Amino acid sequence: MQLPVLILTGPTAVGKTEISLRLAKAAGGEIISADSMQVYRYMDIGTAKILPDQQQGIPHYMIDEWEPDQEFNVFLFQKRVKECIQDIHARGKLPILAGGTGFYIQAVLYDIAFAEGQQDDSFRRRLQREAAEKGGRQLHDRLRQVDPESAEAIHVNNVKRVIRALEYYEFTGEKFSTHNERERRRISPYHFLYLVLTMDRQELYRRIDRRVDQMMEEGLAGEVQGLLDRGYGRELVSMQGLGYKEIAAALAGECTMEEAVYRLKRDTRHFAKRQMTWFRRERDVVMLDKDDYASTDDIVAAMIKMAEERGIL
Repeated sequence: MQLPVLILTGPTAVGKTEISLRLAKAAGGEIISADSMQVYRYMDIGTAKILPDQQQGIPHYMIDEWEPDQEFNVFLFQKRVKECIQDIHARGKLPILAGGTGFYIQAVLYDIAFAEGQQDDSFRRRLQREAAEKGGRQLHDRLRQVDPESAEAIHVNNVKRVIRALEYYEFTGEKFSTHNERERRRISPYHFLYLVLTMDRQELYRRIDRRVDQMMEEGLAGEVQGLLDRGYGRELVSMQGLGYKEIAAALAGECTMEEAVYRLKRDTRHFAKRQMTWFRRERDVVMLDKDDYASTDDIVAAMIKMAEERGIL
């Protein structure tokens, strides 16, 4: 039996959090965060994390479950989310996978095999040290030489995924992009509705700029400094995330805070563009342009109707 699952995704700052709450209330759902950064504790402002007092009584999973220096990857995400889906269904609720990390969503949706046994911690640590000492560009250039398709799909700053792709190639001799394309054709173990929120690109970019300004007003610099004071170094995968890498550089005197904010806005806009490229490439997605609806209530009503028609509800 294929368990029903509802997916709500889209680019950063499009408004997924508010809609996911309304959707969960209307559908009798519980929310699993599909965000590769919100799993980390103490990283609230820079990840735009929904806090407990904002969750409106809706249970949330995959938030604040890992320490910033703990190993976390797509395999661990997939394993934990599959457990969450089973548990939510066992209590008669609908799992709603909400967030913007498309690769992680794909891993769950199609139960992608990652050949975890074909890994070497020493190889991974060596690449992590190399990235910390010389920057991610060198690793990304190496990936481009052996797997140009993956290099095109993975941003130079996403060191974790660059290392994962190099690691897979090292121990299998197969390009990671080839593996992903094959896995993408797998049949899902879930009966799902895959919803992608979109909006006018220029308006989305303005929302991103406003969000970054708001993060700074809320104390992003202090949050990053607090992480550094706790001993979480800049070389950690978690500290390479958008917002943390840029602000940490400013705190280290490598650039001004004004320059860091500029880079954060620019890189977040680039990230949103890559997200949309990913979602358009996915199969069986339903694109919902927010500009086509008069209100958030109308968007949620349309989503509920689609879920009913698909037999999700």
